[in-house]
Amino acid sequence: MMELFHAIPDAESAAVRRHVVARGLEAAVRFRNVSYPEVEQDLRARGGTRAPAVWDGQVLHAGEAACIARLSRLETDR
Repeated sequence: MMELFHAIPDAESAAVRRHVVARGLEAAVRFRNVSYPEVEQDLRARGGTRAPAVWDGQVLHAGEAACIARLSRLETDR
């Protein structure tokens, strides 16, 4: 399962969340709100510094465009 590190008030994070929901990817993507210290710590442990970011189990994809690009590849893999 992929992890989406996001921040509720962040516009880029909102765009990525909408992408996940609009394409029915909720079962394959775990939403992780970085307002929680343990989630922020997990993001940093994966090399991240900001939301949005998608962790695919191997690589952290940071920023709206990179997140959507990686999630789009998930759509074609299904």
